[in-house]
Amino acid sequence: MPEGHSVHRIARQFDRNFVGHRVAASSPQGRFAEGAAVLDGQTVRGVQAVGKQMFVEFEGELWLRVHLGMYGAWDFAGEIVVDPTIASANGRMGHTNQRGTVLGADALDAAPAAAGSEGTIFDSAGENSLSSIGAPRKARVHVRVSEETSGLPDAPGDEDFPPEPVGAVRLRLLTDATVADLRGPTACELQSTEQVEATIAKLGPDPLLDDGPVAEQRVVDTIRRKPTPIGQLLMDQAVVAGIGNVYRAEMLFRARLNPHTPGKQVPEDIVRELWCDWSRLLRVGVETGQMMTMDGLSGEAYRLAMANRADRHWVYHRAGLPCRVCGTEIIVEEMQARKLYWCPSCQA
Repeated sequence: MPEGHSVHRIARQFDRNFVGHRVAASSPQGRFAEGAAVLDGQTVRGVQAVGKQMFVEFEGELWLRVHLGMYGAWDFAGEIVVDPTIASANGRMGHTNQRGTVLGADALDAAPAAAGSEGTIFDSAGENSLSSIGAPRKARVHVRVSEETSGLPDAPGDEDFPPEPVGAVRLRLLTDATVADLRGPTACELQSTEQVEATIAKLGPDPLLDDGPVAEQRVVDTIRRKPTPIGQLLMDQAVVAGIGNVYRAEMLFRARLNPHTPGKQVPEDIVRELWCDWSRLLRVGVETGQMMTMDGLSGEAYRLAMANRADRHWVYHRAGLPCRVCGTEIIVEEMQARKLYWCPSCQA
């Protein structure tokens, strides 16, 4: 499931490429035909990501709410202006398993390195995760934005724009230069302003929207009054927005916290550390496109971590391997129908 950093990156791409533009909307799959008919010909007024959900504002206080869920994805094609805070040398956005195909050679020019990064770094799928802090770059790209991308065809050539829809496209949004195709979302619906406000009110704080003391205290108060295991609470979007399976496991290890500890038994200072850690990790994820959870890496160690998921996580997906700190075998168990990885020694 795409976690919070990917949704924020997608929202920033929408802000750059769709806000202020009139769109042609359609539902090639047919499942969102009525909604697409309402959006067709409308101008995009704004976009906002909150946790794992994205809200696109159109004229007349009309909003499109999208929750990608486990299998949802956005495909982009055409002329993409990449947000400088998330730009990369191949226009990539999102998770380790996403892929992008460059259609313009100018996009291969080296982009300015993010703080702590050194040179152009490609992950094992051939994706460049280098963040650009400079001016926005313009390139013709076709990029998949989701955790699961197997089976996708290669990107079409410039002469094919707009490309024919591939697969079950729930919603297509098309400007003169850019197309975004939505596949497999958990939620794709139209909402009024009041409905959007009600939806957001049910979500926990998102540190990219508010990392102030009020948001922090809300998270602390919520967690410390619940008997629910902290490993479940961190995945509860009503408690804190945006954390998924990877960040859950990594944050608990970084805090040396047993995932079965009831929320009300977690010391207040540890809960505050969890919130601050989520704020840091989320910003790193948005900047680099990678769920980098190991600190203090530089040089070749940093390059390896950015190139391979196996080198940038403490415990996630390391079942049966020795803990990087104590050498104890990492275990995996099921919690809320999701795999939970943790060290029974460091997190005893």
